[in-house]
Amino acid sequence: MSRPSTRTTTRSRWVVGALVVGLPLALLPATAGAQPTVAPAPQRDHGRHGNPTPLPKAPLMVGSGGAVTSVDRDASQVGIDVLARGGNAADAAVATAAALGVTEPYSAGIGGGGFLVYYDARTRKVSTIDGRETAPMSFTDKAFIDPATGQPYAFATAVNSGLSVGVPGTPALWAKALRDHGTLSFNEALKPAERLAAKGFVVDQTFHDQTAQNATRFSRFPATAKVFLPNGQAPAVGSTFTNPDMAKAYRTLRTGGTDVLYRGRLGEAIVRESNAPHTVPGQEVMGGKLTLRDLAGYRALTKAPIHSQYEGLDVYGMPVPSSGGIAVAEILNLMKAYEHRTGTKTSALSDVDYLHRFSEASATAFADRNRYVGDVPGVPVDELTSRGFAAQRACLFDPAKAYSPRPIPPGIPDGSHTSCATAPASAQPSEGQSTTHLTVADRWGNVASYTLTIEQTGGSGITVPGYGFLLNNELTDFNFAPTQGNAPDPNLPGPGKRPRSSMSPTILLRDGRPYLAVGSPGGATIITSVSQTILGYLDRDLALVDAIAAPRLSSRNGAAEDAEPAFLASPAAAGLRALGHVLKDAGEIGAVTAIRSLDGNRFEAAAETVRRGGGSAMVVHPR
Repeated sequence: MSRPSTRTTTRSRWVVGALVVGLPLALLPATAGAQPTVAPAPQRDHGRHGNPTPLPKAPLMVGSGGAVTSVDRDASQVGIDVLARGGNAADAAVATAAALGVTEPYSAGIGGGGFLVYYDARTRKVSTIDGRETAPMSFTDKAFIDPATGQPYAFATAVNSGLSVGVPGTPALWAKALRDHGTLSFNEALKPAERLAAKGFVVDQTFHDQTAQNATRFSRFPATAKVFLPNGQAPAVGSTFTNPDMAKAYRTLRTGGTDVLYRGRLGEAIVRESNAPHTVPGQEVMGGKLTLRDLAGYRALTKAPIHSQYEGLDVYGMPVPSSGGIAVAEILNLMKAYEHRTGTKTSALSDVDYLHRFSEASATAFADRNRYVGDVPGVPVDELTSRGFAAQRACLFDPAKAYSPRPIPPGIPDGSHTSCATAPASAQPSEGQSTTHLTVADRWGNVASYTLTIEQTGGSGITVPGYGFLLNNELTDFNFAPTQGNAPDPNLPGPGKRPRSSMSPTILLRDGRPYLAVGSPGGATIITSVSQTILGYLDRDLALVDAIAAPRLSSRNGAAEDAEPAFLASPAAAGLRALGHVLKDAGEIGAVTAIRSLDGNRFEAAAETVRRGGGSAMVVHPR
């Protein structure tokens, strides 16, 4: 696919108008005819055992030698140092993820799980690792039903309890990624995170705000309050936050290996605390059902990726139990089907018509995802990701108005591709909005796109005493009660089952080689954030950093569609309302990171300009 050489300097006018107000000059994304801000190029020491010069925090950096993008400068620096010293993409991904467990402890860490999509330059193949948390073997489909009332537990009750804690998968994924693709030992890869936890990091506004917003529930748990509420309050912006207990956890894990968690004393501490959480007087919470046998039985799994095509590119994403790869593929297929149905390419549309198509495609994909996708046998993956099914589903699309009333009913993926018949519409499940994402590319051409989480911001709120890390509340990603009427619900709890996820780490190849890697946090909004970024870059003539910065719309087949304040203030929002779309303010949506492979050994690393305080894009040799 040919691309104009001026691509990195153009953008849609409505994006500019929505974003520039209130942005610090140094973080302004590119405007028409202007080059995006690129960090200066300091001299760097690239010896394997040297100390590379720290790089500044910037949303865009171009250069060679490898690249890392994340939401945090300290974590990106850890990854770029690994690359500068000769490590590869797998090494840097694990080291960066472990560092994010320190600086983004409310979104990721030892107590969580995640999904990795990896391109191996030697084999020229894409594979994935499923590190999703699992339910205890004692879990049934009634696990979240209150036996006293016969009704589902309130979400707030379940999330702040041991019942929400699944078997952590992150340490197993790290070990497997290094074993299968890396050059560093598990011990070496976790050392920087241990040092960062002991030395500390400077508190930014996001960390302060997330702590303050969770202060009430954190205060229920003495171990959590001890670590994250020093002196009873959120750490001040600009102060240095240290976590010696977490440093101990990393030291224990890296020197003892994963067995110390899945078969040893760290696992015993997790089981004890999740099953009988320590709380302040008068603040009892439900215990969980984890056993040492549940931990010992955990495995991170290699799986074939979801594969689709768009605009001549091969698109690879995560398979079940993530719905991300399937839903992103269906959205892109639907956008192409709408082109064929209307005779107008996505690139030629007005902003309103483009966003109308995107909204309808997203809602349709979520209808099918909710009905058919979960950690169950027989998910019709090939049909859901096929162009024929997208063409069939496109029969519901009206270019002049939104489908109403929502929800859009799911399709029938029976392979016929001729009928516009639909299945009965169903209730919409809920999903937490926290997580974090990182993207890495190395000088040999290996690429990692990795999303990891502890689910809600702050997870379960339960910290493992003496180890300083929070436990996930991932099991609340199951549907508490059936949502599909008379049809089977694929996302009910079950023994050893992995809850459905929306995490969408994605790698796009052109002619068999890396072209673009992208991902985002944000619960169910991950799917729409990743899709919108891909479409903004490929079809809407936006520079990569501008496609990331564009105000977001997240249409997930509910009665109303989530939108950011900047989106609601744009002319496009008024145009969508005129077509029948119902929009609501959802605050900030997602925090995308991406890396584009340029000619030869050059990279364009891009991250958020303002979301979560702005992300951190780095390359080994800045231009």
